[in-house]
Amino acid sequence: MYFKYQEKTMTNYHILTVNPGSTSTKIGVFRNDKCLFEINVSHSPKQLEQFSNIWEQYTFRKKEIISAIKKYGFDLNKLDAVVGRGGLIKPIPSGTYYVDQEMINDARDGYQGQHASNLGCVIAYSIGWEHSVPSFIVDPPAVDDLEPVARISGHKDFERSSLLHALNIFATAREHAKSLKKKITDLNLIVAHLGGGITVAALKKGKAVNVNHGLYEGPFSPERSGSLPLFKFLDKTLSGKYSENELKKMVVGRGG
Repeated sequence: MYFKYQEKTMTNYHILTVNPGSTSTKIGVFRNDKCLFEINVSHSPKQLEQFSNIWEQYTFRKKEIISAIKKYGFDLNKLDAVVGRGGLIKPIPSGTYYVDQEMINDARDGYQGQHASNLGCVIAYSIGWEHSVPSFIVDPPAVDDLEPVARISGHKDFERSSLLHALNIFATAREHAKSLKKKITDLNLIVAHLGGGITVAALKKGKAVNVNHGLYEGPFSPERSGSLPLFKFLDKTLSGKYSENELKKMVVGRGG
């Protein structure tokens, strides 16, 4: 069980944000709501190919982040908190959560899959620990606020689940609510994230009560096949020509 952060009013604080992606790590430092600077730390294929899995990239990426911040001239001792991009951990309601050992273990093990975002919590925790400040994640892809009816699929043996671009979807919804001088909990919205993957979420009073699964449902995207003609895909799986990994790559990575 992860521990949810209860909002507090703070002034004059500095927050480091860490967003690990497949080929780069984006970082930013904020003073209150103002971004002081952003840095995109690129990682070449040659740098990453030395690691056999994503988790092994942790030390390398952390060193790259620290080096980039020091070159910029920011004193990490000024930090009040570190926030990492949430990964494919246990399903949880939307919100802000403290990083703890259970979360790090689930990210390392790839509870819902392996992705560079799984490194966000451990990098945030490590930097926070070294500077005696708390570490958090916010609205990870694992957010699951589905209503019971949204879990029903076309077969009783297959329950639908949630995996979405929650961070961007909820941030966009909050910005829209702000423009209307309302709170996200006052509105019912449909919000779409269009990137390497696509998720389209129905937000009811601030909760994503229905959404296509970001890896294997919904519209096709630049990197993912989305929903496929099922019998034709079954023919592929039963042909004996493809390994399990190759079939998964057809859906995520080489589809779209």
